[in-house]
Amino acid sequence: MKLFDVYPLNDIVIEKAMGSYVWDDKGEKYLDLYGGHAVISIGHTHPHYVKRIEDQLHKVGFYSNSIKIPLQVELAEKLGKISGKEDYQLFLCNSGAEANENALKLASFYNGRKKIIAFKKAFHGRTSLAVAATDNPNIVAPVNETDNVIFLPFNDEAALEVAFKQHEISSVIIEGIQGVGGIIVASDAFLKKIRSLCNEYNAVFIADSVQCGYGRSGKFYSHDFAGVNADIYTMAKGMGNGFPIGAISIAPKIQPKHFMLGTTFGGNHLACAAALAVLEVIEKEELINNAKTVGDYLMGELKKLPNIKEVRGKGLMIGIDLPDELNMVKKNLLCKHKIFTGEAKPNVIRLLPALNITKTEADIFLQAIKTELG
Repeated sequence: MKLFDVYPLNDIVIEKAMGSYVWDDKGEKYLDLYGGHAVISIGHTHPHYVKRIEDQLHKVGFYSNSIKIPLQVELAEKLGKISGKEDYQLFLCNSGAEANENALKLASFYNGRKKIIAFKKAFHGRTSLAVAATDNPNIVAPVNETDNVIFLPFNDEAALEVAFKQHEISSVIIEGIQGVGGIIVASDAFLKKIRSLCNEYNAVFIADSVQCGYGRSGKFYSHDFAGVNADIYTMAKGMGNGFPIGAISIAPKIQPKHFMLGTTFGGNHLACAAALAVLEVIEKEELINNAKTVGDYLMGELKKLPNIKEVRGKGLMIGIDLPDELNMVKKNLLCKHKIFTGEAKPNVIRLLPALNITKTEADIFLQAIKTELG
């Protein structure tokens, strides 16, 4: 049997990782400013994280949600405290796609409606309803196609108002900062308009925080910059620092019923141990403040450089928009400078480093990209 070929791969085998660095099977050291799609939030193999999981593995690794799991309660309390959403409810799953799938389903349960507003360049996952709300026809199979999703221009308040008047809207799902879409930031005014219209029409405001959440933006959820609360926050990626876990945080007005949602692996003992370790490190090491400080520094320095069309983002979620003639910069950063970065088409370099990246590590990248930009 061979692997199903769905990804273009770099010819690199990583054998060791620590902090913001990884080493390949030839002993070559790389600076990791991508963290495997924004997953590595507290650095590779953080000692507290490793110990938390190891200790739990010696006790119990898994049992189903048919029994009480105190670690889930502990995680809910810690997440509520650090996110500032202590009166919300937590449902645990395994991935960002699952989180968005459950959020959209829960919204429909809440108000009995079908229509979903999503936005141009959105990416919400690859499962059936999440991918239907994703603006990429190449990954939407015929079985996923539905007329229940309405795609609107991003940050367009007038179009949003028209859609609410013309349709019975169940939910609005929006990334606070579009990741795959090219690091496009939702304006505060737009997020406030979504909140206002959802209040007026009893629709559900879903804040997709899978990539832009968990402290990456300099606030726990990037939507928090607008000063309004969503009804459901979805999360995954940095939540487990590499251990598969996702979740939705649900406003108190949405009441649960037995079996309306369910999961086999969601909230298992090891996943909760990993997620608790992440929150404990974020809190103890003040990583949300670090994300803001180092992110502001990086963006400020990048904006001084020549030949960049635009620098976008918040905190440690940064997009560097380059002209077509510089489309080799990302490849050169990896091959010549040994620095992992991400990409959004056509020529946007994505920086999604661990939240404990240092200014020294930021300077290594800045020197490398200065060399490439000339």
